[in-house]
Amino acid sequence: MDIVTIVLILAVAGGLLMAFSIGANDAANAMASSVGSRAITVKQAVVIASTLAFAGAVFLGANVAATISRGIINPEMIPDQNLLMLGMLSALLSAGLWVLLATFFGFPVSTTHSIVGSILGFGFVAGGPEVVRWGTMFGIVLSWIISPFFGALLAYLVFSQIRKKVLSAKDFVRNAKLWAPFWLAMTVVLVMVSFLLKMPMGRALGLNIYSTAAIVGAVAVVVWGIGYLVVGRLLHGVEQGPETMEELFRRMQIGMACYMALSLGANDVANAIGPVAAIWVIAQTGGLTATAEVPIWLLLFGGVGIAVGVMVLGKRVMSTVGERITLLTNTRGFSVGFGSATTVLMASNLGMPVSTTHATVGGVVGVGLARGFAAVDFRVLGKIVMYWLLTVPIAAFTSIVIFQLLRWSVY
Repeated sequence: MDIVTIVLILAVAGGLLMAFSIGANDAANAMASSVGSRAITVKQAVVIASTLAFAGAVFLGANVAATISRGIINPEMIPDQNLLMLGMLSALLSAGLWVLLATFFGFPVSTTHSIVGSILGFGFVAGGPEVVRWGTMFGIVLSWIISPFFGALLAYLVFSQIRKKVLSAKDFVRNAKLWAPFWLAMTVVLVMVSFLLKMPMGRALGLNIYSTAAIVGAVAVVVWGIGYLVVGRLLHGVEQGPETMEELFRRMQIGMACYMALSLGANDVANAIGPVAAIWVIAQTGGLTATAEVPIWLLLFGGVGIAVGVMVLGKRVMSTVGERITLLTNTRGFSVGFGSATTVLMASNLGMPVSTTHATVGGVVGVGLARGFAAVDFRVLGKIVMYWLLTVPIAAFTSIVIFQLLRWSVY
């Protein structure tokens, strides 16, 4: 068996480890606000996350270029293709191990930043500092600040609006019939914009910005109208009060959880499968091309890994984000989901590499602060932030160590 085949087999194992870690950490924290607010149970969250994350990974998964072309390093400056394969393998193993370790301690970390730090580490050693695209790294550091604060701000504003217009209103039912469909329509707008502009299947339709806006606007109006009728029927004859409104938002929150699981599978599968596919391309063609489609069997592989990860270890991170930072109700959980999804979508459209994890935790803190500083457990938050700050340097260092060991073993 030649070295290329051995590296490819090890890369498949490394990709499975990374996919498992993504499911255990990222998919779990995407469900955390729904679990923490009791909209769904842990068992239901596991079923939703594993099923829809798998579907998102297989049917909406990104291609190799989506990961490789993120521009962490310039692969053309590493002429030895075997060295590049060993580096990608090191990055997979390093990122997978770090995310898995954080999951065991129940802390949410960014799988995107883990793989970025790992690729940075081996690239720095293999090609020197000039091989690293430092502009991308600056954007990532900037995202550490922007995504949690923006997620917190949006969640704070959404929850404050719901509290003022619905929960504190004299006529609960009348205001809920107006505003609950509004947030439902806004959620559908987010889903459609994300699908049409960011997903490969949506981009393949070739719609321009005006056509997209017209379609999304028309669908939003229809959804608001249907929502108005449905909410009116659900609230017909019920006793007016905050508890009734919480039950209404519990149902809306389940839909938000499904959307987050689907989009997470579609976007984050590239973190596990991208480096594997890069090694696959090098093994097949002898070099890393600028763009290359991910084989469907690799997407299936990544989807299965994510599904198994959330089933086996997802509960740990769900508990930290959903229950230990602040007390979540259904309206707060809905606000968190809306704030984090909007943050990630807007940043992605601007080309900013943000983390769903950071935006979700920021959103949880935002709705907590809406009740005052005493409502947020800053000790838990401090530990989470410490893990965020350590992610890139630890992933980079571990990748360097693994890369050097592999290089010394081969050369």
